Amino acid sequence: MNCRNILGLLLVLAIPAGCATRQPAPGWTEGHWVDLTHAFSGQTVYWPNADRFRLETVFDGTTTKGYHYSANRYTAAEHGGTHMDAPIHFAAGGQTVEHVPLDRIIGPTLVIDVEAAARANRDYLIGPADFARWEQVHGRIPERSIILLRTGYDRYWPDARRYLGTDERGEAAIARLHFPGLAPAGARWLVEQRGIRAVGLDTASIDYGQSSLFESHRILAARGIPIFENLAALDRLPATGAWLVALPMKIEGGSGAPLRAVAWLPQ
Repeated sequence: MNCRNILGLLLVLAIPAGCATRQPAPGWTEGHWVDLTHAFSGQTVYWPNADRFRLETVFDGTTTKGYHYSANRYTAAEHGGTHMDAPIHFAAGGQTVEHVPLDRIIGPTLVIDVEAAARANRDYLIGPADFARWEQVHGRIPERSIILLRTGYDRYWPDARRYLGTDERGEAAIARLHFPGLAPAGARWLVEQRGIRAVGLDTASIDYGQSSLFESHRILAARGIPIFENLAALDRLPATGAWLVALPMKIEGGSGAPLRAVAWLPQ
């Protein structure tokens, strides 16, 4: 099965019955993929008090029967590296990873670029004013869009000190986190005024580093909105016109999961 056929199947899964004529997909004969995912390794950035990714060799070499065999095992916290937050993460009774509908994590996406503001202020809060400026240039944000917020902080990956604001570990280090995020007013505006499908960004949390109440997480989770964190390469996407395919590891009962996020850019 070639890429075009695979993508066609994904779109059938992503668009509810009867909706295809309302939300046509772009042509899939020409275009290219962009990988928005940081590879998982011992250098992957995690929350200061979370277990890091660890890959252990089970066997790697030539077996007694003469053929090569390689196998590993890994351990890691759910929330680290490029990953998805399921609604249950901050909403009692919310969907766990395996119940997040495909039509929430596959669909048309747009990029709101706040790099200049985020570079000037590590604690920058992305809010309705940023969305208004975007709409002045590109038009109204369509309902059921996947919103990607570009701060440019993926350039610091995997340097935890520059990416998170601290490379210290443990509970005490959480108070030293400094990176941009989505303001609660911005989260509320997106779900109430634009009816978004999902939201993601290229920092460690949808709430900025100094948050202690995680209000944006809570607002989004209460509406069943999946969140994608630690995305990469958002600078390679246009402001409009791309499609996102963000597939998490299907962990039964998971509050989050490692994510392989890719975007299709039609020509």
